[in-house]
Amino acid sequence: MKGNASTSRALNRRLILNLLRNRGPVSRAELAVITGLSPAAVTFVVTELIEDRLLVEREAVTSSNGRRPIPVDINYEAHLALGFKLNRNSIDCVLTDLATIPLATMETAVANTSPEGMIEAIKDAIPRLLAQAGRKEQDIMGIGVSIPGEVDPKKGVCLQSPRFGWYDLPFAELLAERVHAPVWIDDDVNAFAIAQKLFGAGRNHRNFAALAIGAGIGCSLVLNGEIYHGSNGAAGKLGHITTIPQGELCECGRRGCLMAHAAEPYMIAEWGRKRGEPATRTDFVAAAEAGEDAVVAILQEAGSRIGRHLADLVNLFDPEIIVVGGEAVQFGEALLGPLKRSMNEFLFFSRPELQTDWVASSWARGAAALATQSIFDFERSPSG
Repeated sequence: MKGNASTSRALNRRLILNLLRNRGPVSRAELAVITGLSPAAVTFVVTELIEDRLLVEREAVTSSNGRRPIPVDINYEAHLALGFKLNRNSIDCVLTDLATIPLATMETAVANTSPEGMIEAIKDAIPRLLAQAGRKEQDIMGIGVSIPGEVDPKKGVCLQSPRFGWYDLPFAELLAERVHAPVWIDDDVNAFAIAQKLFGAGRNHRNFAALAIGAGIGCSLVLNGEIYHGSNGAAGKLGHITTIPQGELCECGRRGCLMAHAAEPYMIAEWGRKRGEPATRTDFVAAAEAGEDAVVAILQEAGSRIGRHLADLVNLFDPEIIVVGGEAVQFGEALLGPLKRSMNEFLFFSRPELQTDWVASSWARGAAALATQSIFDFERSPSG
């Protein structure tokens, strides 16, 4: 890459930070050997990163050959990131360190899902998260917000979110004006994939897919180490592939989408129809755990349907692995078994492994990763 001294400096910072992210503590001498940078260049960059509180010296290990050189490591604890995952009636909130390890979490109900209502709820949650973790506002390096819909992350604009009725909304700018901090936004499944790329099951893979099954269905693609957004921010919308022409009405306004025939709301509603009375997620989960035949059949049908379309994505993009997340991971093999069998039936050549990587805070941690990613990629600037 051609550039001036400032560009070279930024590249060297990114090179060293990402190496340490993948390998853990490494001495300055080892950094020079591994990166090919001169010892002087390594010393300069490391010194600067320590001054910025992004690196810290760890304790040297003493061996039979004497004391080894002092290793340096990322100072994950010194800086904070905030993550907010916007839901239909609530926001999942998290305060993390640079490794997206949660320091404080909470869910806040939102009655007003207008942009102003969501922004006000986020603003109110920040001091509560800081108080819960016993940390200070000045340690915050950025805020990430994941939004269900189509997003232009470079411009910080929500292109559309049918769930909230938002269109061409400069959400990052509006939020940054209220919280006075850098803000990054993206689609919620892309945010989950970024967290997997940085610190999850995808960290050692250049090409992988991140499948999320919950209130919706999405499949983000990481190609050559970067999220593939497509030309209009709409890549990976697996849930909006037509699976049954003129089928159930989807929240996007079209009929027959995969999401409308296989996401959690469909499964729960379908069970309610079979029972002849409305069903709740809690009841559905309990019935799944009890192995109720009707629920098992619904999970099997949904899994098979998702797997059939996932095979097409694998045939097109050839990912190394598929990381599976989302609330529906809770159903385990009852859902994932049929999914894998159906996918394998329609695969052409590649047979990527499915790896589940999901905890309760994964959505919000993904949002926080939108902010922490900026530490490891100098080309990502915040909006607002």
